[in-house]
Amino acid sequence: MEKMVVLYRKPDDVEAFEKAYAEHLKLVEKIPGLARTTVTRFSRTLQGEEFYLMAEMFFPDKETLKAALRSPEMAAVGQDAQAFAGGLLSILLGTEA
Repeated sequence: MEKMVVLYRKPDDVEAFEKAYAEHLKLVEKIPGLARTTVTRFSRTLQGEEFYLMAEMFFPDKETLKAALRSPEMAAVGQDAQAFAGGLLSILLGTEA
């Protein structure tokens, strides 16, 4: 299983972030080939950089992920993320072991 992981640092205005993120998830749901999405809100950082939220988007294989990355739906998701959380996010791609 391939996945895209987005880590968000804690926003200054959590309420505004949560409102924007709820709308953002509606765009994420439209990404072609997306098998499932999980969202984790962190309650405590024990060591290292503090993160507020992690989104994991799962794809069945590399080809499906590559196609999704090139899709207009993913472009819309990226533009939206930059608009409400541009300075807060890190994006990673990986293979679930």
